[in-house]
Amino acid sequence: MLKMILLVLRQSALLVQVDNLRKHELSGYIRAALMLRIILHTKRACRWLMVLAGLLTVFTVSSTLEISDELLVKINKKYGEQAVTRIEQWQKLMKTARDLPEQEKLRQVNDFFNLHIDFVDDAYLWSLNDYWATPLELLARGAGDCEDYSIAKYFTLIELGVSEKKIRITYVKALKLNQAHMVLTYFSTPKAIPVVLDNLIPEIKSATKRKDLLPVYSFNGSGLWLAKSRGSGKRVGEVSRLSMWAELKQRMLNNTF
Repeated sequence: MLKMILLVLRQSALLVQVDNLRKHELSGYIRAALMLRIILHTKRACRWLMVLAGLLTVFTVSSTLEISDELLVKINKKYGEQAVTRIEQWQKLMKTARDLPEQEKLRQVNDFFNLHIDFVDDAYLWSLNDYWATPLELLARGAGDCEDYSIAKYFTLIELGVSEKKIRITYVKALKLNQAHMVLTYFSTPKAIPVVLDNLIPEIKSATKRKDLLPVYSFNGSGLWLAKSRGSGKRVGEVSRLSMWAELKQRMLNNTF
């Protein structure tokens, strides 16, 4: 199946940069993204894309990010005081940073997750090839991989009032590491060059200064874009209300940890 996907993509000339990805680097969510050509032509694959982008479909974020004292007691029992401290600091951040300028919100959110979370691969942390953790799951364990950092930053910034239209989860190839990677990108205006929030480096830099990253596609709760250099790219799909992402949504609503 993977060989077929790569063949279709190469023939389409849309995502030729995947030629340089080694097969063992293509995790489940990346393979789903690389099925873009198939996605546009089959119902089954289309539903899978909807799951991918639907993960970020807007619902009432505030109600899913509020942590009760009772829940903190349970987290303390399972993961210890350090997990509770991380979550309490996260809750404090979402209160104190709400009225800050957006650039400062970006800096504080990026710094918070980069400093408090250790990078650990899904296979080791979850015994799964690919798992997208909720912010609570990420903070309770204090560990996650690149998409977990990006998802947590995404939802936290939305909670702080940053428009969903300005932020996207972006799939890139990390050229120095020669592997697939996920970052969060922020567009101050629709036509602006985005800045990149990354767990690999502490600084938030313009995409034009991240020559080590090759963009492939980006998405948020309202759409999916093919990368165009390091700018906004070409929109290729709409994201409507979905049901296929119910499992992750339910974990957020239930405050699963």
